[in-house]
Amino acid sequence: MTTTEWITDIALVLIVFRQLREGRLDHKTFLIPLAIVGFVAYSYLDSVPTAGSDLVLIGTLTAVGAALGIAGGIYTRIRSLDGELLIKAGAVSAVLWIAGMGARMGFQTWVEYGGGADHVARFSLAHHITGQQAWVTAFVLMALTEVVTRVATIFVRSRALRTAPIRPVLGTTV
Repeated sequence: MTTTEWITDIALVLIVFRQLREGRLDHKTFLIPLAIVGFVAYSYLDSVPTAGSDLVLIGTLTAVGAALGIAGGIYTRIRSLDGELLIKAGAVSAVLWIAGMGARMGFQTWVEYGGGADHVARFSLAHHITGQQAWVTAFVLMALTEVVTRVATIFVRSRALRTAPIRPVLGTTV
């Protein structure tokens, strides 16, 4: 892994660590992770391989990313206090985020330094995956989808909370 890849992956993990402490939900909550994955997508997505079973691999990992992102967004606490929305990543959200990021980092490290390249080559041959670019695309789209769906889920939930009518407590008047 290059230094840029390590920095990018660690930055994405740190975003959730930052959210373990409750803080204000603002534009940075959305823009920072989207900017990071935008940079990654720009840097690594030259094309989407479509030969053999490449699209099956890409679709599968993209779906895993979407599931992790949506679940992470659901398990992120959003609450209103004095007209401000506050956000806090719950333990489940943090574990899902780190599992997704860690799986990608672990896979890449295993392939590059742990002797996994031969295993992946045999798997790819047996399952008609055409090459390294299919794996790169699949993992980049998995990360991109995880981030985008998590951020989108948090956004939708925050809008719903912001527009929810205030309900009076029984026995009181508003």
